[in-house]
Amino acid sequence: MSKTNSTEIYDSPLQKSPTGIEGVDDITLGGLPTGRSTLVCGGTGCGKTLFGIEFLVNGAVRYGEPGVLITFEETPDELNENVESLGIDLKELEAQKKIYIDYVYIEPSEIEESGDYDLEGLFIRIGHAIDSVGAKRIVLDTIESLFSGLPNKAILRAELHRLFRFLKNKGVTAVITGERADGTLTRHGLEEYISDCVILLDQRVENQLSVRRMRIIKYRGSLHGMDEYPFLIDDKGISVLPITSLEMEHDVSTERISTGIEGLDAMLGGGGYYKGSTIMISGTAGTGKTSIAASFARAACERGERCLYLAYEEAESQIIRNMHSIGLDLEPCINKGLLKIKSSRSTRYGLEMHLVMMHQLVNEFKPDVVVIDPITDYKNVGKDTDVKSMLTRFTNLLKAKKITILLTDLAHTETIAKTAVNISSLVDTWLLLRDIESNGERNRGIYILKSRGMAHSNHIREFRLTDEGIDLVDMYVGPGGMLTGSARYSQEALEKAEELVSRQEMEHKQRELERKRKILDARIIALQAEFEAEEEEINKFIMQREEKLKVLSSDRDEISKMGQADQRT
Repeated sequence: MSKTNSTEIYDSPLQKSPTGIEGVDDITLGGLPTGRSTLVCGGTGCGKTLFGIEFLVNGAVRYGEPGVLITFEETPDELNENVESLGIDLKELEAQKKIYIDYVYIEPSEIEESGDYDLEGLFIRIGHAIDSVGAKRIVLDTIESLFSGLPNKAILRAELHRLFRFLKNKGVTAVITGERADGTLTRHGLEEYISDCVILLDQRVENQLSVRRMRIIKYRGSLHGMDEYPFLIDDKGISVLPITSLEMEHDVSTERISTGIEGLDAMLGGGGYYKGSTIMISGTAGTGKTSIAASFARAACERGERCLYLAYEEAESQIIRNMHSIGLDLEPCINKGLLKIKSSRSTRYGLEMHLVMMHQLVNEFKPDVVVIDPITDYKNVGKDTDVKSMLTRFTNLLKAKKITILLTDLAHTETIAKTAVNISSLVDTWLLLRDIESNGERNRGIYILKSRGMAHSNHIREFRLTDEGIDLVDMYVGPGGMLTGSARYSQEALEKAEELVSRQEMEHKQRELERKRKILDARIIALQAEFEAEEEEINKFIMQREEKLKVLSSDRDEISKMGQADQRT
């Protein structure tokens, strides 16, 4: 059965009884008015009886409030059989005196209106049932059967007023179901005027798919959700799609997680995406959206995180096979229980069922990362506004849980004005993949349209799918413009050849210069030797002259001395 948080407290002056039905206590801000009557109306098959039974069972099992079910259409055995698939055992609850079921058989053809008509006998039966189990809750299903043979509206209004007053005096919180009619909430158009709370359940067919909606028509003495809310009936009972996440009150993380592609991490400032953020990859068919998504999924598993992969165009085995072509092996991740691929056609469910199924998968698998590939398939089962509403609710739920979500968006044109379902404002990081056609070739490019809260590259990079994964390389931009593919390879080869010739010419010039340097050095050495030889000769000559001068000077001194001696003699 569906669950809500019974410990959550809503600030309301009116005492309320929680229904325990997922989402209902959110939009009613706590539950149904305690000790008062609530009318649950709608067409055939919209879930009125199930709503009442869940209200009773949750009250008896979870909130310690026994209940009474007064049924005018189905026997206890039929009711028990109908709800067994939801895990509800009405017989066991009856045996434990938590629930009292009373089947009141009424055959319209046997009713004849004569004189005053009242419900005194029914009041006695209801009073006995309430006292038998000490009931705090009661469900009457459906009220049309009780008045099916009475056309007098004045009597109907008076008796209904007495019935609701009787239930209020007994202190029970009542749910009364009624069949909707054309132009009125119920067949008689009376019950809604004397109920304290009126809930309308609606089942309709849109795009050949059945959808259900719930709306609170009125709620005396209390604020309540005013919108029309999608709801589902599945094997866990009624689930009203969560609305509390719309408040966008959640913590954010500054932790960065890898994209699984080294070049893309570098484009995002070197750290990858923010944990708990929403990422969208847009591109036309064949640009590599699934390859980037699968790379991110594997990177998450390699970090030991759990990844839930929701695929709407390829089966699990096909995804695994295709990713082998670019060197991604997802099977180890699946075998370790870290990767869960859920493949189904988008047309299998309506949007509401898709949302509830995703909620259940998230609650059961408890992923760190969720991939939806592609979101554009939801357009097959709903309008753009409904798809956006569903994705808004789901992404907000994941943000509140700090779960990172990656969405792929199949674009039919390369315009960047908006996505296929107009959710660009919801995403934190938006990558755009492009086809680049030139020189008779088709190549891929990638750039970051936006990435909130982080520095990121504004360059377009060529996006290559190789045997060893995804490779991002800088785009070549030259005099001839932007080149990719073989044109890029040819240009790069030409540039490498020119670079080689230039290098060889420089090396030749360097060798010539070195040879001349050596010749110059040899000449310098020869000149130095010649200079040294001449210097030596000159120095020798100078020394000889100096010696000769010394001898001459000495001789002159001797001769002078001899002349002086002769004079003294």
